[in-house]
Amino acid sequence: MASTGIIHYLQTSDAITHAVAYVLLAMSVASWCFLIVKSWMLGRAKLQGPRAIAKFWQAPTLSDGVDVLRRADRERVFAPLAEAALHAAEADIPGMLLARVDRNERVMRALRQALNASQRRLEFGQVLLASVGSTAPFVGLLGTVWGIYHALGSIASSGQAMIENVAGPVGEALIMTAFGLVVAIPAVLAYNVLGRMVRQLSEELDGFAHDLHAYVCAPAN
Repeated sequence: MASTGIIHYLQTSDAITHAVAYVLLAMSVASWCFLIVKSWMLGRAKLQGPRAIAKFWQAPTLSDGVDVLRRADRERVFAPLAEAALHAAEADIPGMLLARVDRNERVMRALRQALNASQRRLEFGQVLLASVGSTAPFVGLLGTVWGIYHALGSIASSGQAMIENVAGPVGEALIMTAFGLVVAIPAVLAYNVLGRMVRQLSEELDGFAHDLHAYVCAPAN
């Protein structure tokens, strides 16, 4: 009986099958590395955010609050909004071009730009997980189709088209589909979990930006 198994299949397969296997391996390594780094970043931001914002509002002035937030918000998610608000508030100094722009519009524009930048930072790399989750099964299927074609061609040339000679190579070729699913499933799960964390942080960012706008544009200021 001919030997079968994953190692035997990889040893007897051609360059195309090896290339598909390497692509799946690279996709898996990239998605797992991104998952670990992104989980750490979002987890720290989610943990530090509420405490950093609380310390910010306890500061005596906006400038002091920005300094406190810079030290507390190590992931630089909320601090850019406070810095943008401070910069927009300082533009009231006569002689600056921005001083001619309506204060409410100036602050809103600065906060909107900072908010978009922070959201892009939070969402960075999510496309990688989505791409791996959607394409890995098809890459594995490509390896399976090519493996079956290669196996059937070898069996046909040998003239031994017995069921036991066909089942082994075809079954081994299905390993590539399994590899594709093994790569795709963690990527899809990670995309959903990290996406939920990004949405929660985005909501906190929206609320913080609204509060900053209300504070900077208050009549007392």
